Amino acid sequence: MSSPLSLVLVAVPAVVLACQAGGWAARRLGQPPVIGEMAVGILLGPSLLGWLAPGVQHFLLPPAVLPYTSVLGNLALLVFLFLIGLNLDLGALRATRRAVASVAAGSILLPLALGAALALAMYPALAPPGVEQLPFVLFAGTALSITAFPVLARILTDRGLATTRLGTFALACAATDDALAWCLLIAVTSLATAGSPMDALTALALTAALTAALAAARPVVKRTLERAARTSDDLVTVLLVTELLLAACATDRIGVHPAIGAFLVGATVPRGVPTVERSAARLQAVVVPVLLPLFFVDTGLHTDLAALPAGQWGWAALVLAVAVMGKWVGAAGAARLAGCDWRWSALLGTLMNCRGITEIVVLGIGLQLGVISANLFTIMVVMAVVTTAATAPLLDRLTRNAPDLNAPSPAGVPVTALPNTPGATR
Repeated sequence: MSSPLSLVLVAVPAVVLACQAGGWAARRLGQPPVIGEMAVGILLGPSLLGWLAPGVQHFLLPPAVLPYTSVLGNLALLVFLFLIGLNLDLGALRATRRAVASVAAGSILLPLALGAALALAMYPALAPPGVEQLPFVLFAGTALSITAFPVLARILTDRGLATTRLGTFALACAATDDALAWCLLIAVTSLATAGSPMDALTALALTAALTAALAAARPVVKRTLERAARTSDDLVTVLLVTELLLAACATDRIGVHPAIGAFLVGATVPRGVPTVERSAARLQAVVVPVLLPLFFVDTGLHTDLAALPAGQWGWAALVLAVAVMGKWVGAAGAARLAGCDWRWSALLGTLMNCRGITEIVVLGIGLQLGVISANLFTIMVVMAVVTTAATAPLLDRLTRNAPDLNAPSPAGVPVTALPNTPGATR
């Protein structure tokens, strides 16, 4: 019998190389690499490889290796959530003006309401046994409200739109959306894991206290990191990883998912420290491409398209329709009410529909907590892949023959104060 180490030594390179090939294929099709990586993760599971060649799947990913690859993938997930928090510019969020705030609120509230209404109908058919209706409904609504800020930034950057008026405005909306969605997720996971409303309030209060403590400790952390930088960048990286792991452990003990703790550390870590940026770049360059694919495969192993009953594909179509319309109407309608023209509003609705890996992360949290069933997880993974894959082609179509949308943002001017941006406030 092979040792666990030898099994891992086969599984990790197989998964990493397969996901890299998927990312390369996605780039050739004009898609962000994460689309290919997500697709490969699903295809390595029972949806394709386990169906066509179960012997090959058993050789590459035997049951004995799955606990180890799952742990490695979840560690990479914590680093990824730390990087998402680090990339959220909270100073910019405080400076957002009415147009950005209204678009972000619209793209959260309408899909949340529609998703909750749909979840009420899905509860008898798709809720796991023993899960109460309220956490199920709130989680499903929150999952349909997600926008993937990192993937959206990659799509806009690849098309040279990240520094345009459209790109900076959309990224500001997506960052605000992400911040609101994570606040919702903290509340929902607290409710889902608590034994009573008082336990949920206690978990929320402890999470808020941890957030306040991390924010209050920023000056001390900054001085510590600056001193460590005089020794080596390696020490800074070690300190950052230690902090995010301890915070993840703290939120796990509180009763909230460990990913929340890693995200909070990233959101509160001191900015303006060059060694922090260098350490983050090193983590991004190593952990994300090498270990995060293991999380995609762990997701794919829980996504079995063949096992989804034929009668539930109707629910899948309905989830996709509600997800798309809720986001598009919420964001585009709010932008239109804020004074944006129809093309600008349609583009914002399209961009805010990008869900990507952030959606997969949230769904994985729900599955681990037992809030959603395996079938609903599969349905929502399909929705996440479809909405993310549709973003780039729709963006290309809507921006075709529109040179005004490619105009760069004036340097030094906040996105929400651009004098020529539709819907901006002066």
